[in-house]
Amino acid sequence: MGNNNLLHKILFFFITKIIIGIAAIAGAVVLIESALRPLLEKIKLSDELTNGIVGILESAAAVIIYFFLFKFYEKREITELNPGTYGRYVKAGFYIGFLLQSSFIFVIFIAGDYTIIQVNPFSYMIPAFTMALTAGFVAEIIIIGIVFRLIEQQFGTAVSLAIMIVLFIIAHSGVKDGNLVSVLSTSIVAGLLLPASYVYTRNLLLPIFLHFAWDFTEPGIYGAINPSISITKSLFDSKISGPRLITGGPLGPQNSIQALIICLVLGFIFLRLAKRKNNLVPFKTSVRV
Repeated sequence: MGNNNLLHKILFFFITKIIIGIAAIAGAVVLIESALRPLLEKIKLSDELTNGIVGILESAAAVIIYFFLFKFYEKREITELNPGTYGRYVKAGFYIGFLLQSSFIFVIFIAGDYTIIQVNPFSYMIPAFTMALTAGFVAEIIIIGIVFRLIEQQFGTAVSLAIMIVLFIIAHSGVKDGNLVSVLSTSIVAGLLLPASYVYTRNLLLPIFLHFAWDFTEPGIYGAINPSISITKSLFDSKISGPRLITGGPLGPQNSIQALIICLVLGFIFLRLAKRKNNLVPFKTSVRV
């Protein structure tokens, strides 16, 4: 009985859950990339169609694995992916992500450093759309649905947010061409804004589609640099010049000073609203095993 009890504690320890959850979703993504993508390339599908199929399947795999794994693991309903909330949070997340990136570009435009050279067909947005879809679903289900959520259960909202911000600061402190503003901007967006949007709604769809619209809008519409989305087509062929502080330099507008300030403010607004809804998890001094 003693060994069984110890095994049960280890299996249901929050770090074990995090490792198993990440491994399951990452494993599915690797399998799709290594097995399906080469098959699609062999049958001579276009790159855009191949990326679209792969992106949809990876996103679906992340959702399905998360849903059934934690439904079984935690013996509960997965309310954070409630189909009844799709319309509301999908639209809200997309609009927020789009408006955030548009506000960063608007600051650059007002400074006279953003110029549209050419307007392209709408089909030029497809590559960014498919790549951003995968980034939104896979990244946020892992980062927020698994890592943040399980840490928050153990230590409370405030501590878990602090841990996430520190982790992203560490992860991005050595990024090529990075500086203090870019590191802080990325850490505030990924470690504060996106988790705070989840805390406010207790629904993963808002951060998923906020992330999706964020990664889609910057390169796919405005033709700006996005460090995680590498594409050659966008709705606008544009020229961005000027001081790195407001343009983000080689890391794009999402790493500008206006991005840092706006996302910091919005993150705290989400937390303020979450507090009004009693959605904040209080600080915990002990770790449950």
